[in-house]
Amino acid sequence: MTILRSKKALTGVAVSASLALLLGACASEAEPTEPGDTTSPEAPPAEVQLSGNLEGAGASFPNPVFQEYQFVYSSDVQPGVTINYQSIGSGGGIEQFLLQTVDFGSSERYLRDEDLAAAEEGRGCAAIQFPVLFGAVTLAFGDEQFEGLVLDAETIAGIFQREITNYNDPAIAALNPDFDLPDLEIIPVHRSDGSGTTSVFTTYLEDAASNWTLGSGTEVQWPSGTVGGQGNEGVTAGIEQNEGGIGYVNQAYALVNDLPTAAIVNADGNAVQATLEATTEALEVLEIPDTFQFDILGVGGNGFPIVGANWIFAYECGYEQNTADMLIDYWTWATQSEEANQLAADLGYAVLGDSLKPRVLEAIERINSAE
Repeated sequence: MTILRSKKALTGVAVSASLALLLGACASEAEPTEPGDTTSPEAPPAEVQLSGNLEGAGASFPNPVFQEYQFVYSSDVQPGVTINYQSIGSGGGIEQFLLQTVDFGSSERYLRDEDLAAAEEGRGCAAIQFPVLFGAVTLAFGDEQFEGLVLDAETIAGIFQREITNYNDPAIAALNPDFDLPDLEIIPVHRSDGSGTTSVFTTYLEDAASNWTLGSGTEVQWPSGTVGGQGNEGVTAGIEQNEGGIGYVNQAYALVNDLPTAAIVNADGNAVQATLEATTEALEVLEIPDTFQFDILGVGGNGFPIVGANWIFAYECGYEQNTADMLIDYWTWATQSEEANQLAADLGYAVLGDSLKPRVLEAIERINSAE
């Protein structure tokens, strides 16, 4: 495992800001041919048309953009391909991948060495994992009056451990001298399922908050007085349905549901709200290991401090060739094309940088390579 710590402005991760599709045509008169000459310019090869179904399951973190990917890909890129992605949480995505009930798994928690060993034992060949997206895990509220409320790691830890239970608590007031804080009970909302979003959130707290005692991982033992929700969708609903609700969700869910969000104090003491630019700055890292096993911690500058990646899992063997072809084509389009990059950026996700794209493509092309 590698922990990636960020302190400076991003220079190495490129995020598509616009989509430009350039179509050019060059017309010229054909030179006359000799009598009997029937040769003609060679026609460009036809694109390979694929047909079939792909089954995937896992993280709800990328589900908003995955739904966009699936619609555009099946409508415009490969109309014969249907992709069914089930947003069941990262824990479920890892489980279903290891059980080989899906063609690909998805998680914000990368496969540990023991997972990779179990995958190889079960399939008879190596598993492949590669990152496809980066996104912020933000603290969202159900009440507009809390838009921009400043929180730091220790205060967040106190809230979710039920040590800070009211919005007018002195710890919150000290961070928000300009807020008129109400006498209102805080209702923390968390994931009830095995969740990569929980892993990103609790890994951040374990690193940044000295008072955090619940540990880290896809599941932790939350105290009484908190509310659980299934998936980012369930947490979003819990935030909206409980007065005083606050919960951790992927930025895209806050964006789509127009939820007010907190400004989180990063490692340099700067209070930053989750935006595409702040997420991008959080990704200023020196090196991502070849294993693609990493956490992003210690974010400073103007970067948002709670950021995670989404990984896709596949195998080097065991697919019918048509399934392998569809997997390779779909994930190549999703990670390499400007069209897919713009879909992600529009929902607040940061995409692979230019230096990372060829490394991810190399991993994608390993699918079924051991057959």
